[in-house]
Amino acid sequence: MSLYSNESGRGELPIGRRVAQWRVRRRLTQQVFADRLGKSKSWVDKVERGVRALDRYSVIEEIAEVLRVDAVVLLGRDAAMVSVSSIGSGLDGVERLHAALTSYEVFRTGAEPVPVPPAELDRHVGHAVLTYQHAHYALLVRTLPGLLDAARRLHRVDPARGAELLVRSYRIVSLSAVKLGEPELAWLAADRAVAVAGTDPGLAATAVVPLAQALRASGRDRLAWTATVAVACRSEIGGSVAGALLVQAGLAAAGCGDRRAVTELLDQAAATLVGGHGRRIDVGPVEVEVARVVAVAVLGDAGRRYTGTNRWSGGTGGGDYRPSTGARTCSTSRGHTSRSGTRWERGEC
Repeated sequence: MSLYSNESGRGELPIGRRVAQWRVRRRLTQQVFADRLGKSKSWVDKVERGVRALDRYSVIEEIAEVLRVDAVVLLGRDAAMVSVSSIGSGLDGVERLHAALTSYEVFRTGAEPVPVPPAELDRHVGHAVLTYQHAHYALLVRTLPGLLDAARRLHRVDPARGAELLVRSYRIVSLSAVKLGEPELAWLAADRAVAVAGTDPGLAATAVVPLAQALRASGRDRLAWTATVAVACRSEIGGSVAGALLVQAGLAAAGCGDRRAVTELLDQAAATLVGGHGRRIDVGPVEVEVARVVAVAVLGDAGRRYTGTNRWSGGTGGGDYRPSTGARTCSTSRGHTSRSGTRWERGEC
């Protein structure tokens, strides 16, 4: 039995089926997927049908890179069999994250622990952001349940100072869940962040970015497109937050197959960032250009080649999969608004 063949009788999908599901989700044909791996279409077909075993971890990592998921997502619970301790730990952490997000404060009993001081909790959240940036997901998911608990505790006793820290905590949970292939968990965390932000539009906008990522990861590109554009078009949302929202809108438009909207939205994202400033800026021109390249990959073999000059070459007109009228793009005239003191962190988008 192959180490990764999943013949343990636990009812999980074999790894080949998981590869096929993610390939379809990324809108890649077997031929395009094979070309990106440097393999034949026949090889891909045999892997997906389980005829050919994936018995080398290095090959699984290559497949995961092309599919833009973590290798642990493809391995599923079989990851516990791999001699890479961080993967097994990561899976345990995912279960703890599920438990943390489904626990409700109203049912707690016993003495209330002393809240962590805001400055100390801020340092803990910052450390979680750095851990996420360095892709140490196994370590991150082990620490996030405790971070969420501390942030909730502070928010209960000091809502004014605790709201922002709790929103940031939920955001990092959502972003990490996307990386680990748990879009529904990511959606739940991001939705909690939006709810905590309440009537603060700036804080709520920062939560919509991971919400859009969760929606896109679960195949709901149209919802992600509509939500991000609706928020980014608000006059009080500017600078890097609006730029991050428009980047997500552009990627969602790519998922919907609308190349014209991709160009418009990413151009608006670039324009929004001109003159945008703040204590910490998370999105800049480089990230917008990277998003253009990612959009090409999302469009797959039907996509056009991006020339690097805000134009597409080859192919024909864009798709007809669009949000409702008025929600498609923002006016570029508001693209130069800035918002100092942004709550958004570098690297959390």
